[in-house]
Parts: sequence; structure tokens; C-alpha cells
Amino acid sequence: MSGIRIARTTGPEGGRYAALVDGHECELTYRLDRAGGHPVMAIDRTYVDKSLSGRGVGLALLERAVADARDEGLLIDPRCSFVRAQMARRPEWSMCLARSL
Repeated sequence: MSGIRIARTTGPEGGRYAALVDGHECELTYRLDRAGGHPVMAIDRTYVDKSLSGRGVGLALLERAVADARDEGLLIDPRCSFVRAQMARRPEWSMCLARSL
């Protein structure tokens, strides 16, 4: 879905990506884990209204999270089933994974 506007909010323990699409607020949330050898973005939830299914909104949120994780030197721990499935389909994202799928 091109042209989707995604806003990111961050805090010391995590953050959120959000998009308003056709009046529905969609989001991807994560926690930051800085304990251990490498900082990790643990993505724990993706929510997209069912009426938007198949339009690529969830993928757009994840693409933004992956791009930001790369830019910030974070690995991704896909705790959300949607994120695990999308990461497994994209071998080019495997270098971002904190653990094997």
C-alpha cells in the first residue's frame, strides 16, 4: 500500500507505529530489550482492522519497523504471529532477526 502515513512514538521501554487508514487506527507495538549482547526490538503486537485485510497495511507498518531497526542497529524479536510469518517469507530480513524462526 503506497502512500500510507506512519507515525512512530518512542519511549525508554518501547514504542508504537500507527497509521490511520479509512478511519481505522492500525498499529504495531514493540518493547526494547537492551539487556544482553545486542539491543533488540521485540515486536509484540500488530493490529489492523479486518475491513482493511489484504491491503498491505500491516506489511507497511512492519517494513517501517524493519527499516528503523536497521538504521538504529537493532535486531528484531518477532513475538507477534503476523510478524513471524512475514519475516519468514523475506530472507532479505533474516540478518535483522534476534533468533531463528
